[in-house]
Amino acid sequence: MMASTLNELSLALREGRTSAVQLTEAALARARDEAGEGARVFTKLYAESALAQARASDTLRAAGIVRSAVEGLPISIKDLFDIEGETTMAGSVAREGEPAADENAEVVQRLIAAGAVIIGRTNMTEFAYSGLGINPHYGTPLNPYDRKTGRIPGGSSSGAAVSVADGMAVAGIGSDTGGSVRIPAALCGLTGFKPSAWRVSMTGVLPLSANLDSIGPIAASVRCCAELDAILSGDGGPVPDALPLRGLRLAVPTTLALDAMEKHVADTFAATVARLKDAGALVDEIAIPEFAEMGSINSKGGFTAAEAWAWHRDLIARAGKRYDPRVVSRIMRGQDMSAADYLDLLDAREAWVAAVDHRIAGYDALIMPTTPIVAPAVADLSASDEAYYAANGLILRNPTLINFLDGCALSLPCHAEGTAPVGLMIAGSNGADRRILAIGLSVETLLADR
Repeated sequence: MMASTLNELSLALREGRTSAVQLTEAALARARDEAGEGARVFTKLYAESALAQARASDTLRAAGIVRSAVEGLPISIKDLFDIEGETTMAGSVAREGEPAADENAEVVQRLIAAGAVIIGRTNMTEFAYSGLGINPHYGTPLNPYDRKTGRIPGGSSSGAAVSVADGMAVAGIGSDTGGSVRIPAALCGLTGFKPSAWRVSMTGVLPLSANLDSIGPIAASVRCCAELDAILSGDGGPVPDALPLRGLRLAVPTTLALDAMEKHVADTFAATVARLKDAGALVDEIAIPEFAEMGSINSKGGFTAAEAWAWHRDLIARAGKRYDPRVVSRIMRGQDMSAADYLDLLDAREAWVAAVDHRIAGYDALIMPTTPIVAPAVADLSASDEAYYAANGLILRNPTLINFLDGCALSLPCHAEGTAPVGLMIAGSNGADRRILAIGLSVETLLADR
């Protein structure tokens, strides 16, 4: 099914063609459909409270009060965000019996204050530590494309993407440490936005890497993501005006980002670049040699291993056997990193960011495929550690570059209808969030015309 935008549903609510209760009941019905993906998409549904929030929203609307663009709309939240009185499981079973949260995560509270209907917690890669979305504890929600084959949804915000694609939510809120919003958006044919780190509060969010974590939305359009970002960040500003494509300077990095592309991705990306050029954008291919240094900089595990190990070490000591083996093995790489290794990593990143920022300073944005491959089959990756880690490395590669840059990025669909989803990533340096969204609005309009 085609995901609806916030604007489409807000208009239907405003014109009285539907109600928040009707939208919520429909979302819950899809989530509960035994023939659908709901049992694997959600780790918990909030049916009772969601309907109460919807009724309250309808009452306020009848009185002429509309709090935001998400007023009365069903929104899903990743199983990484605290809900008062509940233990945040983060797609794991290892946290069973751990203390419950004292209050809602700040992003959840902002959504509720904006009038969103929180429909449920979505499934994810355990502790957000993979870009594939496979979860051995709660099952793996299948990608909406080619369900007969049974392809991965992308991760780690797997349930967030499928909740939107299958109409169980209008938007899903996820986290992005190395692509965990953009990857599932790209592989499922949706739009995802990773803001600059710290633009959105991490208070009440179970961390993976304090240096790389960010919070962002997955939805049907760039405008949806911009409206949600304004709520999540507290920015509160209007959606930026679309930037005209004519005269925009866009850079395609030839170092690393275009390696090992499948033919469908390469052809789709080339066609997209041609469309941008035809529309008047100035597109240059540029070398960014620093991208080739990422492997050696992170050879000991990087920030994710070091910071995840610091957070997980006590829990692993208590319940390590309950972790997904493919997750805990990667976390435990962090125990071999010394304080000197970590300080070296901080210094290396600072120099790397400065060098990359200098190279791209004359451009309005970087563009590249979000992932170089389309979604592989779940069965193939579940059966083979070698295939799992190879796919994980490829799928994380391009998005991770932007997290390490401390930047911001959109992924929006650029494939032809009926073909395997391919994401176009539009990225910029730290603080360029509104410019990237403004460029995304124009690119989305161009590609919708294909």
